[in-house]
Amino acid sequence: MNLLNLKSLPHLIPALSLLVVSLGAPALADDEAIDVTEGGETIVLLQDNSLDNWAIHVDPRTEPYSPESKAEGIFTVKDGLLEVTGERFACLTTKEAYKNYHLVLEFKWGEKKWAPRADVIRDSGILMHCVGPDKIWTTSIECQIQEGDCGDFFMVGGTTLTVDGETKTGGRFIKSPDTEKPNGEWNTIEVICDGDRIVNIVNGTVVNDGTGASVTAGRIALQSEGAEVFYRNVILKPIAR
Repeated sequence: MNLLNLKSLPHLIPALSLLVVSLGAPALADDEAIDVTEGGETIVLLQDNSLDNWAIHVDPRTEPYSPESKAEGIFTVKDGLLEVTGERFACLTTKEAYKNYHLVLEFKWGEKKWAPRADVIRDSGILMHCVGPDKIWTTSIECQIQEGDCGDFFMVGGTTLTVDGETKTGGRFIKSPDTEKPNGEWNTIEVICDGDRIVNIVNGTVVNDGTGASVTAGRIALQSEGAEVFYRNVILKPIAR
């Protein structure tokens, strides 16, 4: 693929109520990030039966969640298949920081949805270049995983990006076209992070292309936001240049 030729906001919770349970390593500085392209090797982020490479962060509150929801077991992996129950707002974050990579993963929606989003479209997401303190919506740039919106950019925590000549600090850039498959089918998401450029690819089609990213290295997170979702084959490849 020749990149030179490529052409809902997250649920906001007041800062005082964002109490987070954090299990895992503290945030890593950007200068510690692994340069995947310089290293030249593919990195398998999701192991067959282990989440040892990841840290889990869960909102411990009871409200506004369903009475049936629980804070344990939101992220489980078996035979390389990650199940995200969606019962609480949470994120699964790599313990290592990365830069200059081609992220590839597959996802499909499950059937379950939970309060407070039981009656809205299914939502998850990939947070790239997570920096600063570990929390559910860490400062980062998101490739949205949401029904009908896969491939949108969200600039989380005041990050900045430019798409088609427009620069935004915070906010959203809507993808085009919509290439998500019907519920129950596997989708392939690719995110190419090359310096300050980020390209979102959904099922083989470029749907968003941003430059001038204010963050260019950091950890990677997968979100739990009220909907059951499955992930598999989560890898980082060197960028083909």
